[in-house]
Amino acid sequence: MQRLILVYNPRSSKFGQVKKDVLNKVHDLKGWTIGKYEVKPIGLDKNADDLAKILQDGDTLASAGGDGTSAIALNAAMKFGGKIKFGILGYGNFNDLAKIFKVKKLEDILERKPVKVWPLETIVDGKHWRYSIGYVTIGLFAEATEVFDDKKTRKKLQGGKKTPVFSWKVLANWYFKNKNIRTFIPKFLLNGMEMSEKTTDYVALNGKSMAGVMKGRDWYLKRQVFQSATARLGSFWRLFGLMAKSILYKVPGKDTKGDVLEFVEPGEVEIQAEGEYVRLKNVKKIEIRKAEKCLEIVKI
Repeated sequence: MQRLILVYNPRSSKFGQVKKDVLNKVHDLKGWTIGKYEVKPIGLDKNADDLAKILQDGDTLASAGGDGTSAIALNAAMKFGGKIKFGILGYGNFNDLAKIFKVKKLEDILERKPVKVWPLETIVDGKHWRYSIGYVTIGLFAEATEVFDDKKTRKKLQGGKKTPVFSWKVLANWYFKNKNIRTFIPKFLLNGMEMSEKTTDYVALNGKSMAGVMKGRDWYLKRQVFQSATARLGSFWRLFGLMAKSILYKVPGKDTKGDVLEFVEPGEVEIQAEGEYVRLKNVKKIEIRKAEKCLEIVKI
């Protein structure tokens, strides 16, 4: 029999819909052995490690949740290293990963052929940190991710306020409260070139969207190339310009085959991938490149 492993978060705000649409229906499937992995409150990396231990060659892995749940499944599949068919069902606030692949039903994951997808790999001081399909940010936007964990903001998002304009409004309000009291990213060199001390952000974009705000393209289908950009958002007009370009057109960046950020002095860095953020201390170097291994992911 074929094995289907479902990944979901029983504490998520939309778990009731996951239970109705997915969990209550899988037992009717014929020819499948069903396995389930409940996301635990132990962090992304530990969840991914635990999930990777139960995977087997030939499994079909389906994530039913938001970007955080999907990121756990993605990292587990990459850490496992065997042959996995992966599918993403979006039941979160932004669903950037689900929007990339446009899968709406579990049946699509089971019946359709997957495509080869090349995630990003982020390496911190020589050690693997995280795999991500859509994006990685360092600096202001990474730190601002915390604002979306605010209870009032999450309630509005869950109530349907998911437009890029709403997201930008939330970020802009946070920005103007914090821009004069924070140094968002320590002074660094990018691929050997010294960046301005006023640089607030580095962004690596591998997919079509970042947090429902920035528009990208299908770099995830390419073996080597993704896009990256730096930004100096220390003034209203710079922030407004980036907002307008990102909403109306796309992120103003350049194609790259890999980036190395070297900090002039070891520093504290806020970094996030797919909306999951951490604050790292005494960081000397961060490398972002395409992963050596691809994943097979169902795409409509």
